[in-house]
Amino acid sequence: MDSEYLRALQEPLKERYRQDPAAAVVTLRATGTLGENITCSVATGRALADAGLHPASGGDGLSLCSGDMLLEALVACAGVTLRAVATSLGLAVATGVVRAEGDLDFRGTLAVNKDAPVGFRSIRLSFELDSDASADELDTLLRLTERYCVVYQTIAANPSLEATWARAA
Repeated sequence: MDSEYLRALQEPLKERYRQDPAAAVVTLRATGTLGENITCSVATGRALADAGLHPASGGDGLSLCSGDMLLEALVACAGVTLRAVATSLGLAVATGVVRAEGDLDFRGTLAVNKDAPVGFRSIRLSFELDSDASADELDTLLRLTERYCVVYQTIAANPSLEATWARAA
C-alpha cells in the first residue's frame, strides 16, 4: 500500500471525525467463556483462544497466558501502526521484526508477597527493521509509532478501569 492510497482510505474518516467527534468514539468488545479447570475461551474474531494459567503460576503450559496475549496485542498493534506510519511518511521498510518482552513477579499474583506488584513491572518493545531510511527518519518512525499505537498508549496512559459482576440468567 502506498501513502496516496492510505490517505484516500483515511481522509473521509478523518473528515467525518472532524465534523462529528462523537462518530470517532467506538466501543471495542471482547468476550470470554469460562472453561474447564482454570481456563477462559476468548473469541478473537477468527478463532477461539483458550487462556489459562502460566506455568509460573501453576499452569500446564497448554493454554495461552493472558500476559503473553497482552504482549502479543502490543506487538500486533505496534507492527500495524509502524507500517501505517511508514507508509504515510513514504519510508520504505522492506521487512522487520517487532518484539515485546515484559517482566512479571509471580509472587504478586500468587499472593506470596503483598508488596510484590501484580502485573508487569516493565515492558520493552523493540523493532528490527530492514530499511534504507536514515537514522533520523527511523527515530521519527519510532516516535510516531509510539504516539499512535493504541495498545502502547493504553498501557502508558493507565486508563480508568472498572470491573462489575452480574448473576447469570
